[in-house]
Amino acid sequence: MKDQPIFAEPTLSESALNRIRQYGLRIVGDVHGDLNAFRHAIATKRYILQLGDLVDHGPDSAGVLEVMLDLLETERGMFVLGNHDRKLGRALEGRRLRRDPPLEETLQQIDLSPQEDLARRAYEAIRKAPAWQRINNKLFVHGGFHTAMLAAPPPPTGLEDMSAPLSRALFGETTSRLQPDGYPERRLNWINRIPAGLTVYVGHDRRSYDGRPWHRTGRLGGKAVFMDLGAGKGGHLAWIDLHDF
Repeated sequence: MKDQPIFAEPTLSESALNRIRQYGLRIVGDVHGDLNAFRHAIATKRYILQLGDLVDHGPDSAGVLEVMLDLLETERGMFVLGNHDRKLGRALEGRRLRRDPPLEETLQQIDLSPQEDLARRAYEAIRKAPAWQRINNKLFVHGGFHTAMLAAPPPPTGLEDMSAPLSRALFGETTSRLQPDGYPERRLNWINRIPAGLTVYVGHDRRSYDGRPWHRTGRLGGKAVFMDLGAGKGGHLAWIDLHDF
């Protein structure tokens, strides 16, 4: 592993690449404020790559942000932007958003945090978080795959104008209909557009209720692994260790 080159886009630091070469990579699904589970997930020497939605719903989103910021600052981990992270970032910018009780709870937890600069540091991390991260033949994204992700890097920030690949990265593939729970109906046609040899790791869309990530292979031979197991919402936090780099 140590002698093999690693292609990473956006470019990871040399310290991050060295950690991946030496210890491997741990992929962590949606955390949603479940601090206790997140602490267990990062108790490793492996480099942490978290798939977005750090905040909202769970009991300690502020604590999760503090842990993620420590991983970023010590170059032991990163996260790709999730839709809940983006919403928090836009709120911290001072934008007027529609009422959202989980977001309001997260903002209150940040205000009550003993770290006085948590809001500023969290905003900067969210502003800089890539909407997707490719490492060799694996792509890591919160919501879903778009073929444009193979042709260009993500935008410098995911907090500004929306594009087709950014929308897919944050929200997956949706129809114009709502589900009974009030959330947009989602479809998975994008799995069939993943090219052979590429594996896409996603969160956002909970498809498994048996405590294990959900694996699917598309028509072109590409693979998708769904890692949202409901952490912070009564479910579990998933992680997978990868070594083949």
